[in-house]
Amino acid sequence: MRSSPHPALVFAVVFVIIFVLHLPLLQLPYFWDEAGYYVPAARDLLLTGTVIPHTTISNAHPPLVLAWIALWWKCIGYAPVVTRSAMLLVAAFSLLGVFRLAERVANTSVAIGATLCTALYPVFFAQSSLAQVDLAAAGLTIWGIYAYVDHRPAAAAIWFSLAAVAKETAVLAPVALVAWELLAMTPGNWQKRFGAHPSARRSGKRMLALLLPLLPLAAWYAYHFARTGYVFGNPEFFRYNVAATLNPLRFVIALALRLWQAFGYLNLWVLTIAMLLAMLLPPLRDAGAARPRIAMQTQIVFFVVIGAYMVSMAVIGGAVLARYMLPAIPLVMILAVSTLRRRIRYWPAVVGVVVLAFVFAWFHNPPYGFSPEDNLAYRDYIILHEDAERFLEARYPMAHVLTAWPAADELSRPWLGYTTRPMQVVRIEDFSAEQVLSAAEFRSHFEVALVFSTKYEPPHTLGGHWKTWIDLKRRFFGFHRDLPPAAAAQILGGRIVFSDQRKQQWIALIEMDKGEILDAQERPQPSFPIISLHDISIN
Repeated sequence: MRSSPHPALVFAVVFVIIFVLHLPLLQLPYFWDEAGYYVPAARDLLLTGTVIPHTTISNAHPPLVLAWIALWWKCIGYAPVVTRSAMLLVAAFSLLGVFRLAERVANTSVAIGATLCTALYPVFFAQSSLAQVDLAAAGLTIWGIYAYVDHRPAAAAIWFSLAAVAKETAVLAPVALVAWELLAMTPGNWQKRFGAHPSARRSGKRMLALLLPLLPLAAWYAYHFARTGYVFGNPEFFRYNVAATLNPLRFVIALALRLWQAFGYLNLWVLTIAMLLAMLLPPLRDAGAARPRIAMQTQIVFFVVIGAYMVSMAVIGGAVLARYMLPAIPLVMILAVSTLRRRIRYWPAVVGVVVLAFVFAWFHNPPYGFSPEDNLAYRDYIILHEDAERFLEARYPMAHVLTAWPAADELSRPWLGYTTRPMQVVRIEDFSAEQVLSAAEFRSHFEVALVFSTKYEPPHTLGGHWKTWIDLKRRFFGFHRDLPPAAAAQILGGRIVFSDQRKQQWIALIEMDKGEILDAQERPQPSFPIISLHDISIN
């Protein structure tokens, strides 16, 4: 019997590989939600020692990941390369958890294939070096599931507790497993069909261990309430992510999107279809015996967690972001790779095709709307904004700039890496026709407009112009269409002095007609609302 590789060796190999693959990305300034919330919050912790941010509105996310980042800044220095390297360590540890779980429920061959697929899946790969909390929570959740299926309730309680203080939604996994434990204890013939769940014959110690992670999360929320006066983030954040999402029709649409993200998104369908086709084949036989499958009760545990995330993330979360499903993705990978190995003789070749499809999706955007943070489109965004904002700072250093979040933060916070000094910003919500027309009425209050694509829209997509679908997206998911730079310039009464585009993302600088500009001393205070979205769009 082949011995298992030592975990330290697996961790070292994984970290070196993903670090080398991310080398071109390590120096990039902070992107989107990094710039809007996580980096400012971690910086506040570094400078003031408080876990409640004050340079941005608190969203009540637990502070474990922010403390991890601040620790590395304290020890090495504040720089994007330090931040991204620290997050890659988290990603490597998460992948070690995937390896150990797959090895425990299947074998080393499946563990290697599942870990490789997980590491190179576009969403996991892109999130690996970003300063956000979802990947860390996912990795700690996987370690918790590993301890759970390994019948170590104390270890499971520790891992799930750490996951909960990385991100609050991580309690979904242990709570779902408690529900499964209770169901498994009820008498029924279904237990004989699927195999009796081991916890049906155990004491309540197992369920108690699964409920313990609620305690540190409750303690965090109590502390947050004592310091801020609200529990689940600021009221606007709670409205956007919970109160405004409780609609049956929205739930159905969001559930369909979560199903797609769990099994089809960004070429994940290649692996899913390969798995389904493999299931039509009989199991291969080694030495006269059929290759073993993952135990049915373990498969059910996996599907319980996957289902819990699909349903819960369809109910909450204003933006249906793919990174929210990261705890479920490794479970899908393990199940699929195990099925391929059991039924297809040349299964490594199939895994190779899947990996190539994933790497292809790093660089090629899909024919449907998606978030740029889910593949290397985020790099295109950063490069566009770096170039435009350096041009802006060099040519108009004292200008008042009309723009929207997150560029408003990029211009006003030099420590995000885009400018060398803060610039004066007039904020609008986005670059839809309504917002630009509203800003045009007060064009005397800014000299330059920095306009950019706030959402990715593919050039051609099936159903992309279907009015009913567009109306539903506007109603439930905040969809809007940004005006192209030429149209924005015409409405604002200016001329384009800089523009660039990369794979359907674009940015432009519009200089206002000098006849429309008042001297700074003569400017009256604007009466239209100056809107900042960073407190409601960070999830």
